Amino acid sequence: MNEDIKKHIKEKLSLVPERPGSYQMKNKDGIIIYVGKAKNLKRRLSSYFNRTVTGKTYMLVNDIVDFEYIVTNSELESLILEITLIKKYDPKYNILLKDDKSYPYIELTDEKYPVLKVVRNLNRKKNKSKNKYFGPYPNVTAARKTVEIINRVYPLRKCNHLGKDYCLYYHINECLGYCKMENVNHDELNKMKQEIISFLNGNKEIISKKIEEDMIKASNEMNYEKALELKTMLEDINITLAKQRIDLNRNYNFDLFGYYNDKNYLAVEIFFIRDGILFGHHSDIFNFVGEVEDSVLEYIIKYYEKGNIVPKEMIVGEEINKELLESYFNTKVTTPKKGDIKNLLNLAGSNAKTTLENKVTTLKRNDEARLNAIKDLENALGFPVHRIETFDNSHLFGTFYVAGMVVFDDFIPNKNLYRKFKISTDVKDDLAAMKEVIYRRYFRVLMDDLEKPDLIIVDGGETQVTVAKEIIGSLHLDIKIIGLKKNDKHRTSQIINSDLRVIEVDPKSNLFLFLTRIQDEVHNYAISYHRTIKAHGMLSSLLDMVEGIGEVRKKELLKKYGSIKKMKEASIEDLSKILSTTVAENLKEYLKNIET
Repeated sequence: MNEDIKKHIKEKLSLVPERPGSYQMKNKDGIIIYVGKAKNLKRRLSSYFNRTVTGKTYMLVNDIVDFEYIVTNSELESLILEITLIKKYDPKYNILLKDDKSYPYIELTDEKYPVLKVVRNLNRKKNKSKNKYFGPYPNVTAARKTVEIINRVYPLRKCNHLGKDYCLYYHINECLGYCKMENVNHDELNKMKQEIISFLNGNKEIISKKIEEDMIKASNEMNYEKALELKTMLEDINITLAKQRIDLNRNYNFDLFGYYNDKNYLAVEIFFIRDGILFGHHSDIFNFVGEVEDSVLEYIIKYYEKGNIVPKEMIVGEEINKELLESYFNTKVTTPKKGDIKNLLNLAGSNAKTTLENKVTTLKRNDEARLNAIKDLENALGFPVHRIETFDNSHLFGTFYVAGMVVFDDFIPNKNLYRKFKISTDVKDDLAAMKEVIYRRYFRVLMDDLEKPDLIIVDGGETQVTVAKEIIGSLHLDIKIIGLKKNDKHRTSQIINSDLRVIEVDPKSNLFLFLTRIQDEVHNYAISYHRTIKAHGMLSSLLDMVEGIGEVRKKELLKKYGSIKKMKEASIEDLSKILSTTVAENLKEYLKNIET
């Protein structure tokens, strides 16, 4: 931080009131890089600049050139504002959960004919429905296996929509045939639902007994294959679905948060207690900025905001602001002073400590290597580098291209910003594909006023860098570009900078390691695009590749033609009844290269 910036920040700090509010740190481009809240804005903001900081906080402070703040009437208002701004700006120094997916739950629907299924991303509106939810299941395989077993034992409805005739499940005695039932025995259905609920709450005896009886029956009838299958189901219940009962004297339901910090690292351990059972647990380790308690609070909020069900009660340590959590989630938040639950909270804290101690050496080593790689790159290029965007192409059948873009902040992947691109059908080579993708990406950056990267990395040498520079220049953007050039053994050996100067890279250096990691990430991301669309059905996938064909038109084409062969035989005039003439021509051109 230079003297002018220090002076500017010192002057602004003198004007900050001692009031609650949210503050926003900004970098040289005016981008918000961190959002925090404080009961006393002046004291909290001053702490960043008037004391020695290390780790992630040190990197943040070095990146700050300005700050803003918004005064609120209460600490709760400042928390709500903080979370709102974090959602809006996704600042790179705020907590980034490693997995942006929520845990799966098992849902038993409250319908005339109930369905049991695995679901994710439960929003608060859905949580208020009469459907029953069980979980979360940190082990998705266990959740699916549980549903599979219950659906095998109980003849629940299996289809999403009732059909006009009996389906396969009816004929194998795994469905009562709801689609043609006129008089449903509701007492039988209710009994079935209660037994399922009891099982999902930890009572495995009823279902185990049913399976045992069927197994004995199959064995007596010398149907040994079925008997073995039922025996495997019993083992799944006893092993895969086993849960550890906690002796809490009554059926508590809550989520419990323990944590432990070591300098700039924070480990959080969550215990999921359902009906007095330790249903599962989850742990996270991350670098944090600011106060430990605020970081734990932010983590808890982010955990539930991403789709996990807010429990009726949370258990937290006495350092965490319970009133804020209660008001934010409208749920009960407590801190036990003694007894079994206090012991459980201590156990969660001990687990968090053990997890962190087991990994902190590796984390510190990785962070040190990463920071050294950043310094090496900045020294080699002569300017600061925080955000990197890099691209790779992948083609289908040798002609039709897709592309992927990955984003790294300080050599850490920012997967929320990854992007996939379908490329025009007239593109026939890697260079043309790169031109199109870079133009589209940075035209969008320009039009939507998105944050620009400090560096663009392209795969290749002087030609690729020159072409990328032309595209960026045509948009009047000032973004540095480098190419990663491979040697005869197809290994990265040189950096080609924006001036087309060759910079050798030591293959044993941290910089080489992290650049290789970026290349591997973008390459795998691009080719996974093809694998994903192939997995959804070849014809449907091919239509995804043609620009101008959306979901509605795709469904109409699939319904009318049903195969690549029939679609290839169709005239442009016939296709134009569904598509515009231009898109129909693109589709015909595209299909010429597809073998049938």
